[in-house]
Amino acid sequence: MLPPAAAAAIRATAGSPRAVRRVHARLLKEGLADLLPAPALLVSAYARSCLLPDARRAFDDAPRRDLYLYSALLAAVSRSSAPELALPLLRRMLSDDALRPDHFVLASLASAAARLRSLRLGRQLHAHFVASPYSADDVVKSSLIDMYCKCGVPEDARKVFDSIGVKNGVVWTALVSGYASNGCTGEAIDLFRSMPERGLFAWTALISGFVKAGNNTGAVGLFVEMRRDGVRIDDAFVLATVVGGAAELAALVLGRQLHGFAITLGFLSSMIVGNALVDMYSKCSDIHSAREVFGGIIVRDVVSWTTILVGEAQHGRVEEVLALYDRMLLAGMKPNEVTFVGLIYACSHAGLVQKGRQLFDSMKREYGIKPGLQHYTCYLDLLSRSGYLSEAEELITTMPYEPDEASWGALLSACKKHNDTQMCLRVADNLLELRPKDPSTYILLSNVYAVNCKWDSVAKVRKIMAEMEIRKEPGYSWIEAGRESRMFHAGEVPLDIGEEITRFLEELVSEMRKRGYVPDTSSVMHDLEENEKEQHLFLHSERLAVAFGILKSPPGSVIRVVKNLRVCGDCHTVMKFISEIAQRKIIVRDASRFHHFEDGNCSCSEFW
Repeated sequence: MLPPAAAAAIRATAGSPRAVRRVHARLLKEGLADLLPAPALLVSAYARSCLLPDARRAFDDAPRRDLYLYSALLAAVSRSSAPELALPLLRRMLSDDALRPDHFVLASLASAAARLRSLRLGRQLHAHFVASPYSADDVVKSSLIDMYCKCGVPEDARKVFDSIGVKNGVVWTALVSGYASNGCTGEAIDLFRSMPERGLFAWTALISGFVKAGNNTGAVGLFVEMRRDGVRIDDAFVLATVVGGAAELAALVLGRQLHGFAITLGFLSSMIVGNALVDMYSKCSDIHSAREVFGGIIVRDVVSWTTILVGEAQHGRVEEVLALYDRMLLAGMKPNEVTFVGLIYACSHAGLVQKGRQLFDSMKREYGIKPGLQHYTCYLDLLSRSGYLSEAEELITTMPYEPDEASWGALLSACKKHNDTQMCLRVADNLLELRPKDPSTYILLSNVYAVNCKWDSVAKVRKIMAEMEIRKEPGYSWIEAGRESRMFHAGEVPLDIGEEITRFLEELVSEMRKRGYVPDTSSVMHDLEENEKEQHLFLHSERLAVAFGILKSPPGSVIRVVKNLRVCGDCHTVMKFISEIAQRKIIVRDASRFHHFEDGNCSCSEFW
């Protein structure tokens, strides 16, 4: 057996790569590395130091493999970025070493199934667990609850929950979070209210579940209720979660209030809160405040750098993005997959083909990151936007992923922009074969076919839309102006301010026409007369929101609008005119990016 002092030395190294390697070398030198339980302790120590390859080598070097050793490596794998490695490891345990899983192994496998979102594997494990001698183990049941929730079947998690006799806080919290994350808000609230004790951990699970399910308004309401209940906030995670909810709502006023609250609680130095605030300000169109918060984060990780970099990219500030990337590398930070999405996206929206090509190539060559479908789509978008249509078409047909709707759609938009008729039709046919789900894709397809007089294809597009019951998603825009906030829907003018907004928009259109404005009705997918199409454009939600903002906010203040869909070409032109006529800066966040309109120009430079 390994001397107790040596075992304690291994445990003390966990979390420090240099220390665990040094202790391992000493054990090898002294001939103690093979004594039980040294191999299992080394596997755990390497895993907790984020050295999974070293953990696997320690496992393979062990003279004999027992359940304790398998349990250590499976626990490490289930927590790692490669939980799929648990499956070949399980097969090896069953076949090569003829070992049957115990409750520790089953708990780790259930965690791996949860990470993989593999309901089939989870059900198989559950069946094995029920038939095993460990069927009453509450730790495994807790892991099964988490697995079922993450696989989207909280009703099965509830059955496991009800089978537990004495339930601890972890089990209660797991199911509350599972219900909330899957959108079962009523069940989550009811279960939460019935908990014997509701501390910060339980509140955090409920609130974060609401945010994951997209119920950000509900999450904010729960946070307010938690504060009223006097729950002490001594952990930064719940605050970061609510800030994330404010970001998704694009609620700048709320975000600023939460920022002030973070200062009051003393969490401003927290990296997780700082990262959340950078993301919130970026998504709420206040990139200057995002920069200020980033500058105040004392200890930054790759998430910190990537968050501000992606924020700058979405605001079309490519020079700032590339400068940040250089600073990030100088700080010794290694970029991740999301970093490169932001970098290539920025190059795409600025037309920097050579720089984007260089970054795409450096992913694998310099950092060992295999480009994913999102990277290929961004790179494809970069090439096609910039007119490299043949290269883009070659890329989409040779990349190691099946092109999806976004990939073909990006190429088709570029072909249409660059008036390549033959490629347009070829790409459109490929896209139509996918039977897309996004209504805007069908508008693009219909326009492409109509421009090229392919009326049979136009009819086919409309037939597919009817068969799949696809309806154009109603456009809406959200704005905060002074102490007021409003949601505007396309084609609907609120009665209380309808006359005022309509009159103001008519005045703006009259002035725009004097300056050369000609409505572009190509995005109106209705059989209407031309003047009716122009009226349809007149009532687009972002125009209503901007008019409201100008009327209700102080002169000279910035107008910030959030739209759920991509801004149409005509509205993009109109916003440039309005910014010049009203002498206001207008920032519109649409489904694709941010547009900063000022003095008749847009920050996108028509790359959108």
